Amino acid sequence: MPELPEVETTRRGIAPALAGQHIGGVIVRDSRLRWPVPADLGEAIRGKPILGVRRRGKYLLIDLPDGSLLIHLGMSGSLRVVDPAFPLAKHDHVDLLLSGGRCLRFHDPRRFGAVLWAPGNALEHPLMRHLGPEPFDPAFHGDYLWRSAHASRRAIKLVLMDGQIVVGVGNIYANEALFRAGIRPARAANRLTRKESDLLVATVRDVLTEAIAAGGSTLRDFVDSEGKPGYFQQRYFVYGRGAESCLRCQSPIAEKKLGQRATFWCPQCQR
Repeated sequence: MPELPEVETTRRGIAPALAGQHIGGVIVRDSRLRWPVPADLGEAIRGKPILGVRRRGKYLLIDLPDGSLLIHLGMSGSLRVVDPAFPLAKHDHVDLLLSGGRCLRFHDPRRFGAVLWAPGNALEHPLMRHLGPEPFDPAFHGDYLWRSAHASRRAIKLVLMDGQIVVGVGNIYANEALFRAGIRPARAANRLTRKESDLLVATVRDVLTEAIAAGGSTLRDFVDSEGKPGYFQQRYFVYGRGAESCLRCQSPIAEKKLGQRATFWCPQCQR
């Protein structure tokens, strides 16, 4: 599933092409996404200027004067700016036509993504109003994480992946950040020390920053706005490396399910 680095990579890729454009119309070929594409979407947004493109967690927001187009890439979605005559692929479900003659094309083989209209303040939309701070927001700091962790007996990895505590730290990057911080994913969150909380906030930011610079990760479907894969998977220390040797100590990487998600750690490097 595309996580924060992949969504941010997509945002940076499409934003220049959308700047200064008006929406000429919408073509919906298949509305059956995770939530149905609104039948009146074209009527709601046609002719309006695009004010900007931002990201909130794993959501993309295309801002218009009276609301925002809310897009989620789901498990397999991608966005590309193309000529409307560019040959259609099987799962090209939605085209957002632009006044400059191109279109923003939403592709989603598994149809777990979303294209929705959020009138008014998009941050008050039911899908977004309960989201926690961004990982790069000053509000996400060591003391905040320590207090959040000490309110829970859940595994620390599950706390990191809780979007009401901090948004966008998905499974891949939670595994990698916990390895760098030397913390076992299954450790009870309320056993986290203040020093470890400070370190974990820093490693989360470091991992996400490096992943964005590498264009995110491509394990199966993700491509950026130019159809290119991400490369951060070449830098994984633990994710997807079960039974392989730790790159630091040569011990076998352990693997198990935690919260129904694949979890990887080094039993020697992480405590």
